[in-house]
Amino acid sequence: MINEKLTEIYQLLLKHFGPQHWWPGQSRFEIITGAILTQNTNWANVEKAIANLKSASLLVPQRLHNLDISKLSELIRPAGYHNIKAKRLKNFSNWLFGNHDGHLEKLDSINTEDLRAQLLGIKGIGPETADSILLYAFGREIFVVDAYTARVAVRHGLIEPDADYEQLRELFQSNLPADVKLFNEYHALLVNAGKHFCKPKARCNSCPLQHLPHSLDTGSF
Repeated sequence: MINEKLTEIYQLLLKHFGPQHWWPGQSRFEIITGAILTQNTNWANVEKAIANLKSASLLVPQRLHNLDISKLSELIRPAGYHNIKAKRLKNFSNWLFGNHDGHLEKLDSINTEDLRAQLLGIKGIGPETADSILLYAFGREIFVVDAYTARVAVRHGLIEPDADYEQLRELFQSNLPADVKLFNEYHALLVNAGKHFCKPKARCNSCPLQHLPHSLDTGSF
C-alpha cells in the first residue's frame, strides 16, 4: 500500500534527521518573501537577501510595496536573479494591494483552492512557490513537492518518472492524513534527503532509506 510506504519513509527520515522546524521566518510576509526569493537558489543566499530587507525595515507589505523596484533589486541581489525576483515580489505586492487592500489577514477567509488559483495567477509564482506560501504562511493542507520529492518518489517506485507536479502532489495528499504539521515536516525531510543522499548521483549506502526497495531511475529529476 502506498500510504504505508509513505508512512515508513517519513518515520525513517524523521528518525535520522529529527524535526526540521520549517519554514524559517518571523512573520507571514517574511515567509512569503522567502518563498519567492528561494526560486533557483539555495537558502543561504536567500538568508542574506532577507537580512538586507530586515536591516532596511522592509519586511512589511506597505513598505515593500512603496519601495522603488531598483532599490528592491539591489537589496535582494544575494538571492540571484535579483531583477527578476524584484519584479516577482512587486507582482505579489501589487496583487495584495490591488485585490486585498494590502492585508494578508483578508486571505484567511478565502478557501484553499480559490487562494491557490489566485496565487498562481500572479506572474512569476508557480505551483511550488504558491504551495509553499499556502502551507508555510497560511497553514493550509497543501503538500509542497519539488525535484527532491520527485527523485525520492520515483526511485522508490511510488510514481512514474514522467509524473508532473500535480500528480506528485496528489500522491502525497491522497495517501497521507490531511495534517499541516505532517505536510510541513515531511516536505522538509524530503528536501534534506534529496540534498544529502538522493542526489542525481545517489549516495544509497549511507541513506536512511537504503534498505527499502529502490532503483536509481530518476526520470527527468
